[in-house]
Amino acid sequence: MTFSERMLKIDRRIIFMVIGLCTLLPLLYPVGLPIKISPEVRNVYEYIESLPERSVFLLSIDFDPASKPELHPQAIALLRHAFRKNLRVVAMTLWVSGTGMADQLMKQVSSEMGREPGRDYVFLGWSPGGSAVIINMGQDLYTAFPSDYEGKPTRGIPVLEGVHSLKDVTYAISLGAGNPGVEAWYVYGKDKYKFELGGGCTGVIAPGLYPLLRSGQINGLIGGLRGAAEYESLIEQKGRAVAGMDAQSATHLAIIVLVAMCNLFYFSLRQQKGRG
Repeated sequence: MTFSERMLKIDRRIIFMVIGLCTLLPLLYPVGLPIKISPEVRNVYEYIESLPERSVFLLSIDFDPASKPELHPQAIALLRHAFRKNLRVVAMTLWVSGTGMADQLMKQVSSEMGREPGRDYVFLGWSPGGSAVIINMGQDLYTAFPSDYEGKPTRGIPVLEGVHSLKDVTYAISLGAGNPGVEAWYVYGKDKYKFELGGGCTGVIAPGLYPLLRSGQINGLIGGLRGAAEYESLIEQKGRAVAGMDAQSATHLAIIVLVAMCNLFYFSLRQQKGRG
């Protein structure tokens, strides 16, 4: 048996092992391959970067654990940036299934950045009503959320001083995996109460939101894991998104090399048989 024949009949378990290693190693030891920053992600970063200290930043964590691999790194990167800029962070969710995950996320990043609940941020949790919650918040924040996720009355929380409705929000971002999400925040929020709005979404949803971006209805968009990796690069903090893009690049490269090698061995074997 020739070398080409042996390679074409290689045990598929070896190929699975190669792909597995190409995926696992970059996740454990991220390299931080260069990532081109898209204008839509840069717009979100630059807007937050331009905000004065103690501006009100609203983050709506509108996803559940099913979309965590793509949107969780986006949320972490945005919160790190907001806390670094010393903004007042008001977090909430329109998805009841994501409430516990959102609370854990807020506690993780605030602890990492040395921020205190009540003084630097508040997590309002979830309130029933779907998109109607946005309208209620536009009229009176304290009617929509009389208490925060911990059960403390929202009136009197220091971080909400001077904040009565969505009209007092400087910048809002919805990280949406569906409906309600970015579109709901535009239709029922920004269009009505005139605050600036950015968005984040899973990769499969992003194409449907580009009309909002192109028309200026949202000022920026972070799309999928790639968008999260771009944002991590902008704030110069490598996280899961950069590691995920390294793993994806390594896996794609391995697949391309394997396909090229198989074709070379196949045509080499054909030539040998033709000569015979």
